[in-house]
Amino acid sequence: MLILYRLIKLTCRIEFILQGLSEYPRIQTVFFALILWLYLIILLANGVLISVIIYDTHLHTPMYFFLCNLSLLDICYTSSSVPLLLGSFLTVRKRVSFSGCMAQMFLSFATGVTESVLLGMMALDRYVAICYPLRYPAIMSKGAYVPMAAACWVSGLVDSAVQTSLAMLLPFCANNIVNHFVCEILAILKLACADISVNVISMAGSNLIVLVIPLLVISISYIFIIATVLRIPSTEGKRKAFSTCSAHLTVVILFYGTTSFMYAKPKSKSSVGADNQDIVEALISLFYGVMTPMLNPLIYSLRNKDVKAAVKNMLGRKTFSDGL
Repeated sequence: MLILYRLIKLTCRIEFILQGLSEYPRIQTVFFALILWLYLIILLANGVLISVIIYDTHLHTPMYFFLCNLSLLDICYTSSSVPLLLGSFLTVRKRVSFSGCMAQMFLSFATGVTESVLLGMMALDRYVAICYPLRYPAIMSKGAYVPMAAACWVSGLVDSAVQTSLAMLLPFCANNIVNHFVCEILAILKLACADISVNVISMAGSNLIVLVIPLLVISISYIFIIATVLRIPSTEGKRKAFSTCSAHLTVVILFYGTTSFMYAKPKSKSSVGADNQDIVEALISLFYGVMTPMLNPLIYSLRNKDVKAAVKNMLGRKTFSDGL
């Protein structure tokens, strides 16, 4: 009861100020227009991809089911942070309540973790499809890939609940200026006026489970995939096999390249960097939060004949029905 009372008291009293690019007012308008444009593209591209996968029965396979979940994650992630981000560009210093900040942090962290685990599941799907093509329908049945996707969502929600709860228990003193565009967990931890060792250890354990382990699964899966593909006698067969994995590999590089920079080494309070370093980290986080969700559907659609054919088929039938 004491902890609950403390949380309610903190919620009513504390608010955070998002600094963002307030020290660079001339470029805030440019960033606002750019982020808004990218956000609309994210909603449109991922929305179209989800619609096409649901609409076309030929795409009702494990690979496209996981891809549909990936697009949904991208929409959820950007929708949890971009509105707050755009608001920070419109004001000199955006004020956010404690509860609002924690809610946004929970949603962003949950979708990020879910995406990491999902990429590992997608690698396993490609491993089974290429290394065991004859047994693929039996192994990756609906009874297998649906629980796999559900496990990704559950792991993200549980991990985020743990990290957010630990952050909510910290006391926050006079310094409430967040050197970030949104309520990012590492930026919030820097403001705590107490020892954050428990949070650092928890984040390190979280990174091991939801970042390192999926990355190991991806790496091992592709070692076996490459070994299998190299044994294919025909050049055309090798090309087709590699083409089915190229989009996934590109997304993996984008995701882990930016995420590892932000979360692989959680910083304690004593290691707070200079303001310039904070801005650089925030810009990289911005790239991950906006550019990656925009590129994911483009990568999968532009390099995938089945998706492009399904889009043309859906648009063709819609045009035909409108004509009638």
